[in-house]
Amino acid sequence: MPQSLPDTEQFRLRRFLDNLPAEEIDRRGPTDLIDLAAAMEGNRCAVVFESAGADSARPGPASGLSWLGVAGNVTASRSRLALAFDTTPQGLLAEVRRRLREPGSREEVSRDRAPVQQVVLEGAAADLTALPVHLQHALDGAPYISAAVDYAIDPDNGWTNIGIRRLMVRSANVAGMDVNAPSDLRALYERHVKAGKPLPIAFTVGAHPIDFVAGMMRIATDEMDLLARLRGAPLAVVKCVSHDVRVPADAELVIEGFIDPAGYVEQEGPYGEFLGYYGEVKKNPLLRVTAITHRRDAMFQTATISGRSMATTDTAQLNALRAEIVVWQALESAVREVTAVYAVPAAGGGFHVRVSLRQRVPGEAGNAIAAVFGCLANVKHVFVTDPDVDIFSDEQIEWAMATRFRADRDLVIQKGLRAMPLDPSLGDEKTWTKAGFDLTLPWQRPGQARPIWHQVPEPPKAAPARAESVDALLAEGPKFFVELMQGLGSRDGREIVLELERIRQTGRLSRDEEGRYFITVAA
Repeated sequence: MPQSLPDTEQFRLRRFLDNLPAEEIDRRGPTDLIDLAAAMEGNRCAVVFESAGADSARPGPASGLSWLGVAGNVTASRSRLALAFDTTPQGLLAEVRRRLREPGSREEVSRDRAPVQQVVLEGAAADLTALPVHLQHALDGAPYISAAVDYAIDPDNGWTNIGIRRLMVRSANVAGMDVNAPSDLRALYERHVKAGKPLPIAFTVGAHPIDFVAGMMRIATDEMDLLARLRGAPLAVVKCVSHDVRVPADAELVIEGFIDPAGYVEQEGPYGEFLGYYGEVKKNPLLRVTAITHRRDAMFQTATISGRSMATTDTAQLNALRAEIVVWQALESAVREVTAVYAVPAAGGGFHVRVSLRQRVPGEAGNAIAAVFGCLANVKHVFVTDPDVDIFSDEQIEWAMATRFRADRDLVIQKGLRAMPLDPSLGDEKTWTKAGFDLTLPWQRPGQARPIWHQVPEPPKAAPARAESVDALLAEGPKFFVELMQGLGSRDGREIVLELERIRQTGRLSRDEEGRYFITVAA
């Protein structure tokens, strides 16, 4: 046994919420389940409901538990994801990439040391309908558990696969699962179907934002170790009570079960999807619940997806961060100096990607566009800028598009690429046409100053005096007016106007094409 066990409170969901700044959290009183979605729609805050559902004040059927809150929208802003990683929104991608390079550690703990197994419900007591599960969108097929991080073991290598799946509640102990999209879990499940064996699986409901980021990753590794690396701290795991899958011991609640080996046999959906439209009814497998375990003071969690306020949904923000990680990795081998990557949450978190780079040779913007096209199927439009454009700013992207882009020269079109089936623009087609927008200024050699008409105006800044006169400064060479002010330590400038006029009267003052003042040599 290790000398000290991992801290099972440091990465608890409730603790994360309690430590949020006031401007990041919206606390509500008792709320009916049908009103939860409306309270979170377009809400830029994490929302915590004191209780939810008309019967939320009564204890659960077998646990003696009254749900002590429902949390939603927890990961639905870049600022809160940044707080989860103890960094800034602009520094989030770099911090995640740094942690992915660090080693991780995990320790298995016994049931008595695992808060998530303080209460164990099995058999009929493991009742999904006793949970505060709500209808998220008006035309959804049923209430969904949407903040479920899933854990399954690949028997071929022993690795734990982590993902995020929605669960459509069908009865007290049966739920529909969306396992249609290409994924490691789908491949793993289909192998079990072929062998006629149920797939053991567990879902945490109520987890730290970092756990959701781990669930979005697509890296060929044991993803439990990946989660430990992202947390940057030892990870406590515990074996489930009804099978051998391990889960984080500090979660709020765990649903254990088996995916039925009958295959894609049951209707699931419709459901509001991450692109802002409904997904159609489709055939999916069934989850058969065998146990529910939770903390005594568990907080239930729900996630936001779809709707008219895409940028303030959990799925868009998580998709965006995952896209940025994948894109940056692809760009590292395609161009020399990437300075920033941003996937736009309002476009679903992956359809629109912005890249800032410093071009070292002509054509690197085109290389970047091609690399992003190929690295992620969901990417549809790519925008490449110079480092002087803040790619996190919609205003600056609009400005760069308006002033640096020429459709006859800077538009890159690629047809016949893999598409996202949920995109309504596809119609009956099976492939996409992707577009890249080169928003960079004409290429300059490294170290070569851009002409003034390609420079972005900035406010002037004062500096300590280093010379005694305008004549002395101009003797050094051409100077902009602000350089004369800075050289003399002037915080006014009007006296320099008079000095320049004095020199002009001698016939020795001139200006170059960029407006710098210089002294001419007398004939």
